[in-house]
Amino acid sequence: MSAMVYGGVSQTGSPIGGAMNVFDRNMKRKQKQWAASLEDPDKYEYLKNEVGSRVADRVYDIARTFPLALDVGCGRSHIAEHLSKVGLLFLTDVSESTLIFHVLKPDGVFIGAMVGGETLYELRCSLQLAEIEREGGFSPHVSPYTAVTDLGNILGQVGFNMLTVDIDDIHIHYPGVFEVMSDLQAMGESNCAWNRKSMLHRDTILATAAIYKEMYGCDDGSVPATFEILFMIGWKPHESQAKPARRGSANISFGDLGKINQSPSMDKPKER
Repeated sequence: MSAMVYGGVSQTGSPIGGAMNVFDRNMKRKQKQWAASLEDPDKYEYLKNEVGSRVADRVYDIARTFPLALDVGCGRSHIAEHLSKVGLLFLTDVSESTLIFHVLKPDGVFIGAMVGGETLYELRCSLQLAEIEREGGFSPHVSPYTAVTDLGNILGQVGFNMLTVDIDDIHIHYPGVFEVMSDLQAMGESNCAWNRKSMLHRDTILATAAIYKEMYGCDDGSVPATFEILFMIGWKPHESQAKPARRGSANISFGDLGKINQSPSMDKPKER
């Protein structure tokens, strides 16, 4: 799941080099197509709508009005519907061969959101405990996510500067684990990692439901599902942007910083 906005878009892109193949993209495509074929797919867009509104909030935090923006990979306009400070907005999908950094003009901004590593920790923990109890071992049933500590490095390696990364936790309450798993499937967000296990035994599912409710259940009988959303902002370099001072150019020592708030001495100078 990802939601991205680009400000200041150029006309060209460039191919991405080789990358680690973690996900079965054909399976993910089938999951998305199945979710889109549901009778009422908008019913399951609540999480993406919320993330889209929070991305839009970060666009408004930037004290600029963008004449052109590109809404990429955001599903049913989950970001676009919240924006009005963008003059012209294009909705599209970017192919694997397009490098985001090169799509932007100099001094263009990239604002993105994706699920983080702590997403669905309640479900993952419950599944692992249940599978160990019933089957003597466990396999990954939830797709792997990016750790927040990796985002800054990734953006910096691509070439972005003036980076900002922050986290929002979104907690959604469900009647039980079956509703959690059903909604994930209806969102098109089921596991598609190559190392996924193709089948989950009935006894394991029932044990998962019991463990989930025992460990995380609320007083009202519902169970929470946590979605850790990582928000990132990066700017394509431009000569007009502020630059860090040259190393060694400081004119005050860190050791003197504690003296800044000290009151000046009121003692009169001694007479000679």
